[in-house]
Amino acid sequence: MSIITEVIASTKAIIQGMGVTLSYIPRRKWTVQYPEEPVTVQPRYRGQHLLHVDENGKEKCVACFLCAAACPSECIYIIAKDDPRSPAERTGVDERFAEVYNIDYGRCIFCGYCVEACPKDAITHGYNFELSVYNRADLLKTKGDLLITSQLQSKNYRVAFSDEDVDSEYKEV
Repeated sequence: MSIITEVIASTKAIIQGMGVTLSYIPRRKWTVQYPEEPVTVQPRYRGQHLLHVDENGKEKCVACFLCAAACPSECIYIIAKDDPRSPAERTGVDERFAEVYNIDYGRCIFCGYCVEACPKDAITHGYNFELSVYNRADLLKTKGDLLITSQLQSKNYRVAFSDEDVDSEYKEV
């Protein structure tokens, strides 16, 4: 008698599990067909860094090393240089600028501490999330790659509105 009871209990459990599985079939799917459809990202999404310039096209970074000091993974490398030329001819807004500004995305954890530490708002996070490469050395991004004037941003994303409820696995359909 116990074998028959076990078979009935097992069959009942299988039917109950299949009922849950079959109940998800008519529900609306949340799968995004990337890259045909753009991905929706939150406004505070932390993507690839951007080095900003001012309204005159001069670099805002004054090579204060605060971003490198705040970085817990030590992925930011800066070499500062003084620019004794007149303010109209300078590369940056101050007489000191970052000659070399590298971020190693193999080590970066996208924590945002560098953005918070910058007193000049020279570095921010962009929305570019397509950072996959075939070679580890290509994860090292130089100042030329990070400047907002030369960085290519992905066209396959859409920034959500602040009041918009973005896809979530806990979202009720």
